[in-house]
Amino acid sequence: MRAPNVYIMASRRNGTLYVGVTSDLARRAYEHREGLLPGFTRQYGCKLLVWYESYGLMTEAIDREKQIKAGSRKRKIALIEAMNPDWADLYPGLA
Repeated sequence: MRAPNVYIMASRRNGTLYVGVTSDLARRAYEHREGLLPGFTRQYGCKLLVWYESYGLMTEAIDREKQIKAGSRKRKIALIEAMNPDWADLYPGLA
């Protein structure tokens, strides 16, 4: 069983942001990168995994996702830059 994760995808540095939750971060990030599923991330080109946090329980991850989504864009950018100041794509390090 993979750990639940909350994650942020971005179109580019300081670009469009998408916050999501998944139990398989590598698979989900791949789906976003390749535009495999219709929706927000494909429409806005959010292909870079720029931030994530792991949790022990999916309920904890969902609660955190809601907290982040309810926060301001400024707070989302602060989260990203605390973990990933260069906005590097973190996907290659997942495999």
